[in-house]
Amino acid sequence: TIDDKEFDIPQVDTPPTLESILNEPEDEDEPFILEDTCLLNTENIDAHSCETSSLASSDSGDLEMNATVHGSVLRRNVLKGISAQIVSAADKVDAGLPTAITVSNVIAVGTSHGLVLVFDQNQALRLCLGTTATGAEYGAVSALSINHDCTRLLCGFAKGQITMWDLANGKLLRTITDAHPPGTAILHVKFTDHPALAVCNDSGGSVFELSFRRVMGMRTCESRCLFSGSKGEVCCVEPLHAGLELKDHPISQYSLLAMASLTKILLIGLKPSLKVWMTFPYGKTDPASVPLLAWQFVAVQKTINPVLAFCRGDTIHFLLVKKDESGTIHVIKQRQLQLNCDLISLSWINPRTLVLMDSTEKLRVVDRPSQEELETVDMAELQLVYNSSHFKSLATGGNVSQALALVGEKTCYQSVCSYAGQIMYLGTKSVHIMTLRNWRERVDHLLKQEKFMEALSLAWSFHEGTAKAVLGLFADPAKRKGVVADKMVEILLQYVDRSLKKCPEQGKIQVMEQHFQDIVPVMVDYCLLLQRTDLLFNQIYPRLVENSVARGVFLESLEPYILSERIGCLTAAVMRDLLSYFQENGMMDSVEGCLVHMDITNLDIQQVVQMCWDNQLYDAMIYVFNSGMNDYISPMEHVVMGNKMLVYISCCLAGRAYPLGDIPEDLVPQVKNQVFEFLIRLHSVEAAQEEEVYPYIRTLLHFDTREFLNVLALTFEDFKNDKQALEYQQRIVDILLKVMVDNSDFTPSQVGCLFTFLARQLAKPDNTLFVNRKLFDQVLEFLCSPDDDSRHTERQQVLLELLQVGGVVQFDEERLLDLAEKAEFYQICEFMYDRKHLYNKIVDCYLKDPLRKEELFNYIHNILSMPGYSSEEKQLVWVKALQHVKDLVSINSAKTAELVAVHFADEVQSIITSLQVCSIGLDVEGLNPQTVLRLGPDLHELLVDLQCQFSPQQVTAFLKTSQDYRLEEAIQLHSIALKALQIPFEEESDEVQSLLRRVEEALHDIIALCQRSSHGLNQQQREVCVCVCVCVCVCPDCFSLSSALKELTMKVLNSMSSFIAPPAIIQRILQDPVYGKGKLAEIQGLILGMLETFNYEQVVLLSMQPNFNTLKSTKRIPLCPNLLHKQTRISVILNSYFMCSCGHLYHCQCLQRKEVGVLSERQYSWSCYKCTSNQGSRPADRSSEESSRSRSTSLAQVSRMLSCYVGMFFSLQMLSEATLDAQQTQAWDHFRTLYRGPSRLAVLTELTHSHGNERPGLSNPVHPGTGSIYHSENFQLKLSPPPLVEE
Repeated sequence: TIDDKEFDIPQVDTPPTLESILNEPEDEDEPFILEDTCLLNTENIDAHSCETSSLASSDSGDLEMNATVHGSVLRRNVLKGISAQIVSAADKVDAGLPTAITVSNVIAVGTSHGLVLVFDQNQALRLCLGTTATGAEYGAVSALSINHDCTRLLCGFAKGQITMWDLANGKLLRTITDAHPPGTAILHVKFTDHPALAVCNDSGGSVFELSFRRVMGMRTCESRCLFSGSKGEVCCVEPLHAGLELKDHPISQYSLLAMASLTKILLIGLKPSLKVWMTFPYGKTDPASVPLLAWQFVAVQKTINPVLAFCRGDTIHFLLVKKDESGTIHVIKQRQLQLNCDLISLSWINPRTLVLMDSTEKLRVVDRPSQEELETVDMAELQLVYNSSHFKSLATGGNVSQALALVGEKTCYQSVCSYAGQIMYLGTKSVHIMTLRNWRERVDHLLKQEKFMEALSLAWSFHEGTAKAVLGLFADPAKRKGVVADKMVEILLQYVDRSLKKCPEQGKIQVMEQHFQDIVPVMVDYCLLLQRTDLLFNQIYPRLVENSVARGVFLESLEPYILSERIGCLTAAVMRDLLSYFQENGMMDSVEGCLVHMDITNLDIQQVVQMCWDNQLYDAMIYVFNSGMNDYISPMEHVVMGNKMLVYISCCLAGRAYPLGDIPEDLVPQVKNQVFEFLIRLHSVEAAQEEEVYPYIRTLLHFDTREFLNVLALTFEDFKNDKQALEYQQRIVDILLKVMVDNSDFTPSQVGCLFTFLARQLAKPDNTLFVNRKLFDQVLEFLCSPDDDSRHTERQQVLLELLQVGGVVQFDEERLLDLAEKAEFYQICEFMYDRKHLYNKIVDCYLKDPLRKEELFNYIHNILSMPGYSSEEKQLVWVKALQHVKDLVSINSAKTAELVAVHFADEVQSIITSLQVCSIGLDVEGLNPQTVLRLGPDLHELLVDLQCQFSPQQVTAFLKTSQDYRLEEAIQLHSIALKALQIPFEEESDEVQSLLRRVEEALHDIIALCQRSSHGLNQQQREVCVCVCVCVCVCPDCFSLSSALKELTMKVLNSMSSFIAPPAIIQRILQDPVYGKGKLAEIQGLILGMLETFNYEQVVLLSMQPNFNTLKSTKRIPLCPNLLHKQTRISVILNSYFMCSCGHLYHCQCLQRKEVGVLSERQYSWSCYKCTSNQGSRPADRSSEESSRSRSTSLAQVSRMLSCYVGMFFSLQMLSEATLDAQQTQAWDHFRTLYRGPSRLAVLTELTHSHGNERPGLSNPVHPGTGSIYHSENFQLKLSPPPLVEE
């Protein structure tokens, strides 16, 4: 016995019993009950849960829940009896600290000194197995396992021994020392479902099978190695255990064993023979993460099969094992579960719920189907026991691998065990047990915290079957809903009482209103979800009436539910209070909205009608008359006006109630007859003497003729076999004609609407209406009156609509066409011509109609291009369009050009000729880029001529985009236009700067033209183009005018440097007789600029020489040798080369020099020199004469064109009072005859060589002031006058 004095135990009146101690409630008054959920009656208990659905998904009014409420899922208990005895044993008998735990019908706890304490379900200590002496020899208990019938206990030790104990009497049955290699600790020892078979796993990473036998009274154990640690260390094993109810499962006979190594999962079968079923690698994981395994039988597709959950790190994988009808075993990978934490423990608590522990010792409850985390529990106070020392094998010298020792830092395999829906966790001084709360506990747990809204939300998820981890509910939906509904009613009543008690008694009224606005809508919503309006109005509302603020909030909260028709009937008391409250607070719109959605049979009709009349609630009044008194006529007589009357009549005639719902079927015919009788009344009830006949129809026609007739048209659709209704139909039509025809109060549009309505009705195959045809003729004359120009478009549209709906059969077509032409109703004419297929006459209609002329182009195009028209019809339209081409051009020249290009390409010449006579232009430039129109060069040149005369600013853009003109003719036309620029120089001498800008623009245009056309000119023609421009720009007499000419000169040289060699330009300048008396300094800047450009490009070329050598070494693309010459300009290399189709690359000037190109009408057509030389033929020879003649002609035209520019520059010289002497005049005349004198460049070259033998280049560049002859201002060229040559 325990000495009270020694332990200072206080005296108590009544000593507690062991049972009372064990059942002592925790902080939450929750007793510990060891329950086996696997053995519960599955017919009465439903552990099924579906996908989460928040209350917001239901059709609620004001209630809105954004987050799903799960409440507290786990019930946590501390086994105080076991915990106290573990601590006591460590103090009293030196049992040591706890190291391992296992649970079955009993709970066994191993200690660090080799003892095993066995407790029963009442936490009473039944057995103490082993001694401290044995513990000193074997080391700490490192693993425990109890067999399926709870008769045997296997105990593994840190030094490698294994013992078997009889749990009935505590007798030692076996001591196994040779089952595995010595010097390794036992990490796991597990019984299988086979009574004589177990497995063990040691710190060497090996796995062994232990077979227990008893032969002639001797107990033996045979060991077989299943997996060697040398192939990869296994650190976790888990056999599949099937309960008694699943012992006959087809998978149970194989004794499945899952093993987790550091790199993969292995699934093997021990029976009937050893077989590896599958392996599964982890992939990339953290080396310190712990491999985890857990089996569970799960219902999948109405069959129960085992599922293995395994993980290492933060990803849980699932493997389903099943056996098909043919007997084949399948292992199927299921959807994995991704978490954001490193796991150290993995356990199933039921087939749908996992309980996980991460490295921070937090429990996470996860629903596997939805992968939703239900709850998180902090277990830090547990002080979990880790098995690190066993994985490091410290008791045997630490002879383990570094990888296994690293994993062992966070292992707690022997500290967590699950059994029958319960999970136990072993701490250093206590044992904790986790079980699922049943549904009622979870709700009550929230109620204790006064979380009523969360409790209602959770209860509703139980009611709908959408909750997770459900325990203790009936499987039958009706029984489940009934039980949960009763609980929810109880919660609601508690919620009402609590809201009234917690209401602030003092303070602002807004605070009290907000308090009830947060609570009352929740109550209303859940009462409606439960379909318990009796609870809402008979129990909850009477309690809230005690507080005036709560009463007002309750009545206001009813409105959205009434409008959404979730509440259709109120009690008389609530209805009276509702109307009174709204009326008192001026919320009459809310009154009307609620009245039309409710059953008003229990109200005072007279009172309601009077209230509606006083506040002009017409919709509510109509609803009261219709629903309360079945009166559908009084609202039209006294209440309804305007558009509301049209809608009301439409509803009544269609069998629908106003403003919503349907008229009872037995009242529909009666209501229709009443409405028709009302409409055809001759006079109103209280008619005055001056009232016109048929006032109701007249009023509706004046209000909205079209809509009223549409209402009648919809109503007439239902009149087929009802004889009385057909009579009403004819009667109404007669009244309509009588009211509207010959009545000046109605506009043509209104009259047209009437006859359009009649035409539609008459066009029906089952028509029974009769209308005098003379009325249609009368309407036709009314609409086509040529004397009335007002509302012309409106009258035409009305008549067109009448014809389109079938009214054309009511008229004489010839007379109709004649009247339409006189009234200039061209759309009516088009309609009639289209019926007769006279499409060519429709063209005249478009031409005459000023509003639709632009549409004619699309119409002609559609007729000529779309199928469905005969060739004769298309030909007539084609001829008609050709006759009116002048009119088309005047309407839109661009669209006309498009039309001509598509459909009249062969008639372009004749069209142009006819337009020239009338001086009308065809906008060829406005063509669609996709339109291909092949015109001759003469037409393009004609367009250039016209643009030069009337639109000079467009000439340049056209020359850039078009290539179909002849260059010589285009230059001639351009030159004629440029001569006009000389006139302003002579007349406006005070605008020199403006003229210079115009000259610069013109020069820019001609340079661009030369560049675009340079491929069609030979070298001589190119030199003429450039050199004449340069000579004009650098004329000595022009220097006194402006420095802008120097800039123009450099612009010319830079623009044409890719086409003309600089020596040729200098030679042309020096040959000019104009410089016979000049000094070199006058052109010094020009020559030096050219030399500097040459030096710069030579540097760039030499820098790129290695790259070109590499390109040249490529065998696939042979290069022209001159292309890489060191004196070749870099701009020439980049812009003036040609690659043949055979792969050879040449310089364009080289090809021209070799005469391997054929000059066509506009450009050269090059051929490969190497290939043609090998073939012995030269394409250039075949057309040399033609090419020569073309070049000569081009040169002459270019000369004449440049002469115009010379004239412009001479005008500038005149402005600066400079004139040409006789020698200069003779030089320009001689230039026109293409004089070629001896080259003066040779003279400069000789002078240079005589001055110094070194050639200017990269190593010896020429700079000003170096003594070169070119930089001497006194240097003069001794030029003789040119010989006279007759033109």
